Amino acid sequence: MADSKQRTRGPVIREIPEGDDRERLVCPDCGFINYENPKIVVVSVATWEGKILMCRRAIPPRTGYWTLPAGYMELHETTAEGAAREAWEEACARIEIDALLAIYNIPRISQVQVMYRARLTNPDIEAGPESLEVGLFGWEEIPWDDLAFPSVRWALGHFDEVRGLEDFPARSNPVGETGNYQ
Repeated sequence: MADSKQRTRGPVIREIPEGDDRERLVCPDCGFINYENPKIVVVSVATWEGKILMCRRAIPPRTGYWTLPAGYMELHETTAEGAAREAWEEACARIEIDALLAIYNIPRISQVQVMYRARLTNPDIEAGPESLEVGLFGWEEIPWDDLAFPSVRWALGHFDEVRGLEDFPARSNPVGETGNYQ
């Protein structure tokens, strides 16, 4: 029996557990397997009177580049609740989710991005702690050369495709695109 004062090391060894087909972090003391799974990012393409809400990033990666309100989903919330929370945190914006716009798979960085079409409930916005500035942009005013990520461009393109439609299928990655940037 192990000394009661001995501390376990936790999942510190990378190995393929019995019955599995990929390396995992495993605890050598108790056999606990730490499954590392993709992160879910929740995003909104939110509008006010035809203008799209965008945020200039204050944090890495891609500090200073423009994006849509987005961030990691939290425990115990739906994807729509997460998208609304992120709009509030990044742009002090209150939104109403309209429809699921797209789901993008970004395997290189182990992300699934869930994009919603939304409406601002009022035009009052301001930069939150993760944004340098925020703004409402007409289509021609979008800073296309300064977008932070390929998925922002995809979402804006998909948003434009379904503009004015009430019912449409959710989009996915453009053919051949995996979301690499820089």
